[in-house]
Amino acid sequence: MTLPADTELVRTAQDLPDLQRRLKRLIVEALRLEGLDAATIGDDQPLFGEGLGLDSIDALELAGAIEREFRIAVPDGRIEPEVFHSPRTLAVWLAAQLDRREPGAPH
Repeated sequence: MTLPADTELVRTAQDLPDLQRRLKRLIVEALRLEGLDAATIGDDQPLFGEGLGLDSIDALELAGAIEREFRIAVPDGRIEPEVFHSPRTLAVWLAAQLDRREPGAPH
């Protein structure tokens, strides 16, 4: 199951809750976290370690899923810990990436 394509750029703080929900669903689906309901993931819940318990392989898979779903590039394939800390930090970073795209670019 894939997430619905976004129809416009994320430009305001009001868009962040929707983006966070989409990212949570993507995390569960892309990483095949069976038995985990995306709605139960907290906005500030750590994705790694004591949070969801993701590891470095999960991080690479998640980065690839984000690139495919949102048609953006993770710069130099680097996954910054502060960006991938939680759904909220990931959504803020992603919103900035989406805002940098050319107007009219595919979503």
